[in-house]
Amino acid sequence: MNPVVFVDGDQGTTGLQIVAQLQQRDDVSLLTLPPAQRKDADRRAEAINRCDVAILCLPDAAAREAAAMIDNPAVRVIDASSAHRTDPAWVYGFPEMSAGQAGRIQAARRISNPGCYPTGAVALLRPLVDAGLLPVDYPIVINAVSGYSGQGRAGVEAYEGPGAAQAPAFQVYGLALEHKHVPEIQLHAGLSERPVFVPAYGAFRQGIVLTIALQLRLLPEGVSGRRLHEALHAHFAGQPHVQLMPLQQAAALEQLDPQRHNGSNAMSLAVFDNPRHGQVLLAAVFDNLGKGASGAALQNLDLLLAA
Repeated sequence: MNPVVFVDGDQGTTGLQIVAQLQQRDDVSLLTLPPAQRKDADRRAEAINRCDVAILCLPDAAAREAAAMIDNPAVRVIDASSAHRTDPAWVYGFPEMSAGQAGRIQAARRISNPGCYPTGAVALLRPLVDAGLLPVDYPIVINAVSGYSGQGRAGVEAYEGPGAAQAPAFQVYGLALEHKHVPEIQLHAGLSERPVFVPAYGAFRQGIVLTIALQLRLLPEGVSGRRLHEALHAHFAGQPHVQLMPLQQAAALEQLDPQRHNGSNAMSLAVFDNPRHGQVLLAAVFDNLGKGASGAALQNLDLLLAA
């Protein structure tokens, strides 16, 4: 019998993509609730306790509520919200983050799916911190631009609904420097100091470009762009969903397309090196609804099903 996967909250941008992909598979039995039952606590509790794996695609408060409904110890959970991403009782669902992380996910009962922006930031920072090339107290500044679907259904409505003509072409937000992804980035990147995070939305549906600038004079002696690239290469070698651009290819680029990996679970990383000025730019490109959300959830599901 196929394992039963229950998607709770299947009408949001992430849930819709997960359901669409699971409907094409013959190795799982998909369980969802009809519209009239989606807010019925008893029906939700019944569904979540009779599945093998629950994927929560809910606002934070509702995700905590759903997790609290589980009294069947056999149920395994992947939470796509930000409710549990810094909770030590939950395993962080980024398989490529560090050695052994995929195994920890595979053995876990509770997995917290990474946020879209943190996926790129942690991918770039954690390997360099672990390699001793990036001080844990480096004054990190992260800039990122996401497609408007990063706002969820409200963003899609704003850019694709009746008022789409008035939607801004570009908007920077999070100006109070209190974005909810910052604690997640700091914890899982291994930083001792809070990074500055400056997010933005563009007038395209999905995709992310995230960049982090580094001054070589603030890094340990002898660290260069090439050494940073070598560390990332060593870390992600053999990882099918993360590709590191060769230095020569990066040097020839003049722009980055945030939509390059749309519709996939792929992520590209790059190191742009300017030895003359002693500066390096780290970059990640991926789909905020793919590797940044539904793709990552399905990657974690596959780890659980293979256990």
